[in-house]
Amino acid sequence: MARDGISRRYFFFGSMLAGAVPLAGFGSEPSLKMLGYKSPNEKLNIASIGAGGKATSDIAGCAATENIVSLCDVDDKRAAEVYSLYPNAPKYKDYRAMLDKEGSGIDAVIVTIPDHMHAAAALDAMQLGKHVYVQKPLAHSVWECRELQKAAEKYKVATQMGNQGYSNEGTRQCAEMVWSGAIGNVTEVHAWTNRPVWPQGVSTMPKPMPVPSYLDWDLWLGVAEERPYSEDYLPFTWRGFYDFGSGALGDMACHILGAPNMALRLGAPTAVECVKQEGRSDSYYPAKSVVKFEFPARENMPPVTVFWYDAMREDQPTFPGAPQGEILGDLPRSRWGKEICDAAPRERQIQGHVFNEGYFKPTTTPPLPPRPKRSQEQPMDEHERKIAEWLALIGKGTNGSLFVGDKGMITTGTYGEWTRLIPVEKMRDYEFPPEMLTRSPGHYRDWIRACKGGEPACSNFNVSAPFTEWVTLGAIATKLNTRLEWNAEKMEITNNKEANELLKPKFRKGFGV
Repeated sequence: MARDGISRRYFFFGSMLAGAVPLAGFGSEPSLKMLGYKSPNEKLNIASIGAGGKATSDIAGCAATENIVSLCDVDDKRAAEVYSLYPNAPKYKDYRAMLDKEGSGIDAVIVTIPDHMHAAAALDAMQLGKHVYVQKPLAHSVWECRELQKAAEKYKVATQMGNQGYSNEGTRQCAEMVWSGAIGNVTEVHAWTNRPVWPQGVSTMPKPMPVPSYLDWDLWLGVAEERPYSEDYLPFTWRGFYDFGSGALGDMACHILGAPNMALRLGAPTAVECVKQEGRSDSYYPAKSVVKFEFPARENMPPVTVFWYDAMREDQPTFPGAPQGEILGDLPRSRWGKEICDAAPRERQIQGHVFNEGYFKPTTTPPLPPRPKRSQEQPMDEHERKIAEWLALIGKGTNGSLFVGDKGMITTGTYGEWTRLIPVEKMRDYEFPPEMLTRSPGHYRDWIRACKGGEPACSNFNVSAPFTEWVTLGAIATKLNTRLEWNAEKMEITNNKEANELLKPKFRKGFGV
């Protein structure tokens, strides 16, 4: 009976599923075995371009089962903790030198550095036949996204973008709920984030300062135009600058819009528009913005409009037609600001949470007492104090998405977790449809398996490059505060010459792609 039900479902949704999943994935047939792959039981030798900051968790995620054989970071201070964990791994500041000297002993490379350097580093690694894991957003421009996708195919390497939500159980559930008709035809999506927590919309340029002894500023700049050092660019505040980052959109859209991208098979938009912004600046992204993406009909799916909102720090966002009193996106946090799912091991956390065992009912809880402050051996300097102040903003507001269909609504959390129908009371007796997509073994495991000859990772460049491409278009529309008409086939913005010139970045001499 169940088998017949699944067969009918697959028959009915066959055309919908076509193109929703990358070729040979998330299926079960190996795709890279003819390339001299390693046995699944043999460890990969992985190098990391980036060792501090976010690279810390990327390295740890891979080190659980593989060898970390070489490390590179332009900032010795930020990298010091990870460097101490791998005393025998060679250390470099220039990734080009690392690839040149250690390349023969490297199978795969992690690229976790500022956005403007993703493509340069990843392309250099792929040209040497190295598998690559690249943090989100995949690249800083449309042209770079396309070059990365072409290189992955040319050099036959396994790839993955670091948007963990694509490996999430809830993201797959969301897609299957939409494909099964749970909310009918989806014509609108609202997605929001509490980022930026770093400065944006600032009217003045950073004040020049002496370069610290532990930092190679020239290598940090890489492909970007030369300029004086300032601590206002580091350690993560570069995200707010047009030349280095992609704003809150680049930081969080590849997570939050992952479920809509998968479930609605969004492809390329026909238009992207910054419909509202606050705090306009010549060098920084605005302090707050709303961006609209218009997607055409896709096979048996109608046209859909996706709205992106950043700097949303209200306790609960509201949208037209959404039921009042419902919690949208991320669920409330438990004591000390830890999310409900934090008690689970990291590799299980990213699988998300399901609602087929009961349902969540909104409750009112008294405010928690202030969290005890961690004792510090040395007082924070002014820059460290500012960073702590900015990071505290992460606890304000929520992140998530809301799918609006003609028969109902679905909401998801930051990484696709806590996927549920709205009103959530509908989840009490809801039965999830049969699984149409295979499940991920974990985000890093997904990539490592692909490196060893298994099926392509769920966010491989055939998936993540087109996805990131329209995110970078949103960044251009935000920078110019305008509407863009987009011809994806010709890679051309048809209504704005200035915007068209931003599709491909200029590269500083010595750091070309």
